[in-house]
Amino acid sequence: MNRAHRRRWSSDGITHAPSRHGQPSPARLRVCHLIHSLGPGGAEDVLVDLARASRRTAIDVSVVSMMRPGEERHAEQLRSLGIPVRSLGMASRWDPRALRRSVAVTRELQPDIVHTHLKHADLVGAHVASRLGVPLVSTLHLIEDGPTPVGRVKRRLAAAVRRRRAALTIAVSDALRQWYLAEFGIPASQVVTVRNGVSAAAAISATQRTALRADLGVPPGALLAAFVGLMRPGKGHDELLDAVEQMPSNVDVRYVLAGDGPLRAVLAARVRANPLLERAVVFAGFRDDIGSLLQAADLLIHPSRFDALPTAVIHGLAAGLPIVASNVGGVPEIVTPDVGVLVRPQDGRGLAQAITTMARDSAMRAQMGAAARRRFEQEFAAEAWAAKLRAQYQTVLVRPDVAVRTHRSMAMVNRRWSAR
Repeated sequence: MNRAHRRRWSSDGITHAPSRHGQPSPARLRVCHLIHSLGPGGAEDVLVDLARASRRTAIDVSVVSMMRPGEERHAEQLRSLGIPVRSLGMASRWDPRALRRSVAVTRELQPDIVHTHLKHADLVGAHVASRLGVPLVSTLHLIEDGPTPVGRVKRRLAAAVRRRRAALTIAVSDALRQWYLAEFGIPASQVVTVRNGVSAAAAISATQRTALRADLGVPPGALLAAFVGLMRPGKGHDELLDAVEQMPSNVDVRYVLAGDGPLRAVLAARVRANPLLERAVVFAGFRDDIGSLLQAADLLIHPSRFDALPTAVIHGLAAGLPIVASNVGGVPEIVTPDVGVLVRPQDGRGLAQAITTMARDSAMRAQMGAAARRRFEQEFAAEAWAAKLRAQYQTVLVRPDVAVRTHRSMAMVNRRWSAR
C-alpha cells in the first residue's frame, strides 16, 4: 500500500475526508464491483447501466472480473464509459489463486466499498474487503431453487460468508429477499430490497421504427411481440412456441426472439419443422440495440419459469410496451395490472389467450404502454436506482459495528505493510 493510499483514510478508516456529526462526507464514493465475469447475463447487463448512472450520483465505479478476459462485450461498454476494468485472469470460478490476485488488483483501485455480485464473487470479495479494511456489500440476483447437491453446498457456503462478512446484503426484489431469509435463516436486518433500474434508450423515429420492423420481416398490419432473453432452460422459449401454435388463425402476430444461448439450435429446429412457427417466429440473435428493438415492437412477452427481477421486463417498461409475463418471482413487482397481464408459468394455452386478448385490443395496449412508461420513470430509472444504492452505502459506512470492524482490519493491513 503506497503512502497516498494510506493518507486517503480518515481516522476511522472509512471516508475520504473528515465527517461531521457522524455523517459521511460529501466526497465521491469509490465503489469497486467484483463479478465472476463480464459475459452475457442479467447481472452483467445492469452493471453497465449502474456504472453509467453512478457518475451523476457522486459514485466512482470500478469493476473487477474474476474470469480470464475473452469476448466480454460488457467490459468494452464499461471502458467506453471511462470505467476502470480489471481481470483476475482465472480459468475457473473456483480457482484458489483468485484470493491472492484479487487483493493486489483491488487495492490499486482504492475502493471505499467492495460490492460483489453472484456467489463466486461473494467468496472472493469477502477476503478482499477484509484484507483492505473496507465494508463488503453483496447483491443477490438469483432465486436458486432446486440446485444439484454440489450447487447446494456452494449456495450455503456463499450465504454463510455473506452472513458473517457482508455489512449489507441487497436483494433485487422482495420475492428474492423473502426466499433468501427463509432458505438460510438470515436475520431480516441484514438484507434489504433495492430493485435494479435501467437506462432508457434514445428514442427512435417513426422512419427508423418502420425500417427496423421491415428488417425483421414484419408485414404492415401485423403485431410485433418481442421476447428478450438468454436461450437456456427455464426462460420460457418452449412455452412461447407452444402458445404460438395455439393462437387463432385470424390474429396476425410476429414474434422476435432476441438473444442467444445453448437452446438456440434446438428451438430453431423446432421452428423449421413447423410451417406455422416458421412464418411467425424470427430469431434475432444477440443484439446491442435492445432499446431500439423494443421501441419497434408492440408487445413484450416474458414467459419464464423463475426470475428474481428480469431486466428485460424493465426495459419493456422503458420502451412503453404492454407486457404479458409469467407470474413468478419478482415479476409482479414490475408488471402491475395497469401495465400488463400475468399468466401461470408453463401454461402455453393461458399465454396464447393473453396474447390474443392484447392483440385484439389496441386501446388496451396503448393505455398499458403509457402506464408502463410512467412506472419506469417513477420506479426503475437508473439514476434513481444509483441514488438508492448510494444511500445504502452511506448507511453502511456510518454504522458503528462496520466502522469498528473496518478500522481494525485497516490497522492490521497497515501493520503488515509496515513490517515488509
